[in-house]
Amino acid sequence: MSSLAPRTRIASLLGALGIATVASFAATGIVHADFRVCNATQSLVGVAIGYRAQAGWLSEGWWHVEASSCKTLIEGPLSSRYYYLYAEDAERGGRWEGPVSMCVSDREFKIAGTSDCFARGFQRAGFQEYDTGDQSSWMVQLTDEGPPPGASITGTGTR
Repeated sequence: MSSLAPRTRIASLLGALGIATVASFAATGIVHADFRVCNATQSLVGVAIGYRAQAGWLSEGWWHVEASSCKTLIEGPLSSRYYYLYAEDAERGGRWEGPVSMCVSDREFKIAGTSDCFARGFQRAGFQEYDTGDQSSWMVQLTDEGPPPGASITGTGTR
């Protein structure tokens, strides 16, 4: 037996363990935790999100979500229970909105606080609330279906 044989066996064993580890991750169906928005329309959509952080309320945007695609807005497990979403159809002018007022800007933004939007040089927009409960991941799908202006929002979560 040569001196290389034990090393070769160790390398083979480590290689087999590596393959088994990858296979076990694939078999368990590990899901990445995040907050995603999927655009089921045929138009480019601009998306803003709002949430409560340790320092208080924040709204931020714009993420550009191409037609028939998804974009991750928050990576990693969700740290808040409630998230708020506002979106605009960049091509046809429709909106996905809700009753919760937060600040937005024409350009990329991260705004602390939800009051005095106009006095601080921002606009006010209505965000839709999502109660993610104890989910670590959440996905919102923007569609053309629904009441005028022809838009609806649905959300789903995974543990």
